[in-house]
Amino acid sequence: MLRRRNVNIKTVKELDAFPKVPEPYVDKTAVGGTFSIFTILTIAYLIIAETSYYLDSRLQFKFEPDTDIDAKLKINIDITVAMPCGRIGADVLDSTNQNMIRHESLEQEDTWWELTQEQRSHFEALKHMNSYLREEYHAIHELLWKSNQVTLHSEMPKRTHQPSYAPNACRIHGSLNVNKVAGNFHITAGKSLSIPMGHIHISAFMTARDYNFTHRINKFSFGGPSPGIVYPLEGDEKIADNNMILYQYFVEVVPTDIQTLLSNSKTYQYSVKDHQRPIDHQKGSHGSPGIFFKYDMSALKVKVTQQRDTVCQFLVKLCATVGGIFVTSGLVKNIVQSFWFIVCCKFLTPKESKDDQKHAIPPIQTI
Repeated sequence: MLRRRNVNIKTVKELDAFPKVPEPYVDKTAVGGTFSIFTILTIAYLIIAETSYYLDSRLQFKFEPDTDIDAKLKINIDITVAMPCGRIGADVLDSTNQNMIRHESLEQEDTWWELTQEQRSHFEALKHMNSYLREEYHAIHELLWKSNQVTLHSEMPKRTHQPSYAPNACRIHGSLNVNKVAGNFHITAGKSLSIPMGHIHISAFMTARDYNFTHRINKFSFGGPSPGIVYPLEGDEKIADNNMILYQYFVEVVPTDIQTLLSNSKTYQYSVKDHQRPIDHQKGSHGSPGIFFKYDMSALKVKVTQQRDTVCQFLVKLCATVGGIFVTSGLVKNIVQSFWFIVCCKFLTPKESKDDQKHAIPPIQTI
């Protein structure tokens, strides 16, 4: 038969399975106190650093074959050309000889080439920002991906007042879903006309003085918006010093899958090389004046993954760090104390004290 026993709280408080060193046997020294303070500060700093490292994450980059060949490629365009909309036409022709403009059309809006003070300030800020991002891309692109900041700038502000003269420029903007193959988006003189073997641009009743392909690229990107993606062509502005100029942009498009802790997205990066030359048939420089974007798809895609240690890994690293510092500090303290004791006993003991110890009279034992 079990009986209920009263538990003495005092007995429980005095229970200690770990023996303690009696207070009189504890030697408190300045060296020990200094090492204790240094150890506590070091452990606190390492705990904060380890916690910050755990909260931060790392981006892992990996190349994989792009097997999603049946998907559509979205092209986002916003370009202003210093010619009226009635004199130019825009088309996309891919390597399959399919003219995508027949399926989707870009919007053409008559506007003025000269920007207002507010619009010019916005465009110059965009140019400066994109130039800085291209130069410091490898230093800040991880921060942009982790921050999940999609856009770093706002849209072009609208014109507050209209000039007194007629519009002298054309803004071509919109998005196109094209085949995921190499293609050519171009803006040239005359409206396009589809024919069985391709298409042509009819530019009748236009002289060389009517051509002016000075242009401003407000937006040119592929896919949806994504944080950390830098678009080299945005903020570009080319002023033609000759009416008959051929501008060529050679674009290499790289599919990019981004998996962060906040979102997953599929987008595209690209690199670009530009070239321009005057058209002069008498000097052997043939071609059609205009703006040509020749893009090609990469066979490999970039997969970006944001990773972080698990809680168990974090705790193991934290315990190992604290324990290692504590043991190392105790070992170094014992070595320093032993060295200091030897130095004090051998070199710093006064000579009179040593002589007194040598001639000390032994105690007389009595029976």
